[in-house]
Amino acid sequence: MTQLTLDAANRIIAAIIARGVELQCRPLAVIVVEPGCVVKAFQKEDGCSMARFEMAYGKAYAALALGRNSSLVRIRNEEKPAFMQYLFAATDHKIFPEGGGMLIRSASGDAIGAVGVTGDTEEQDEELAALGIRTAGFKTDEDCAGMGRKVNVRRTK
Repeated sequence: MTQLTLDAANRIIAAIIARGVELQCRPLAVIVVEPGCVVKAFQKEDGCSMARFEMAYGKAYAALALGRNSSLVRIRNEEKPAFMQYLFAATDHKIFPEGGGMLIRSASGDAIGAVGVTGDTEEQDEELAALGIRTAGFKTDEDCAGMGRKVNVRRTK
């Protein structure tokens, strides 16, 4: 199984921050976590507001906990609020259901970690997360969607 190295985590973060600067995004905070939501690397740009670590972590945690992008967790929260309230309580409110959290997948489709991006719009955070994952040579759920049942990928539609 492919392992998420510190070098790879730092490449993901560097790509996200560099692209955020190019796009003139608001200051970003980016976290990369291993399975179990163990922090591998985190960076926060100058000018970020408070609690950005917690938001980035919550997005990555949501992706790992539910096996889907955190934007899909937000949709699940809208569709099934009682179910999600239970999960929030069961996880000590670590889940942050907003776009910007994505699973990091190996070439074979295994989930080897997650990234959480926060600071700009939900859509921009999510786009940047995907860019960082791909720049470091990994795959997103979208990239693995055609791999069949062996890869558990959730889709928006």
